[in-house]
Amino acid sequence: MAEEKTYPLTAEGKQQKEKELETLKTKTRPEIIERIKIARSFGDLSENSEYESAKDEQAFIEGQISKIEHILQNVEIIDDTAVAKDEVSLGRTITFKELPDEDPETYTIVGESEADPMTGKISNESPIAAGLLGHKLNDEVTIKIPSGEMKVKIISVE
Repeated sequence: MAEEKTYPLTAEGKQQKEKELETLKTKTRPEIIERIKIARSFGDLSENSEYESAKDEQAFIEGQISKIEHILQNVEIIDDTAVAKDEVSLGRTITFKELPDEDPETYTIVGESEADPMTGKISNESPIAAGLLGHKLNDEVTIKIPSGEMKVKIISVE
């Protein structure tokens, strides 16, 4: 039997997933069930777009609930205490600059299910994070990215 995939999350990320699950179960799911009831009252279900739309949304929400429950059942809280303070690892916030003279960029490296590049959280499976993991403060690293390579210098590890 294949080993179950674990989902690395920060403690904060786990709390966010738990909160999201609670909202889906206690607020979103009942709202959709109510919409289905109302749409059913419109009569003929074969041409009832409100009913079809609500059923589609219900299927999507049930999928989301199932996915989050799976993640929470297989969560692995990121513990970076076993790693040197100046080493890039999951849960750490890294600032680097692309060489020779680009502006510094800062990202927190998190598990895939917690990643949100728009808020500076990148997946440990992304090319940049994967290229930085295990390196230390002040290292110059060549990272393979889809468009080729980029050379960076790590200027902060928190």
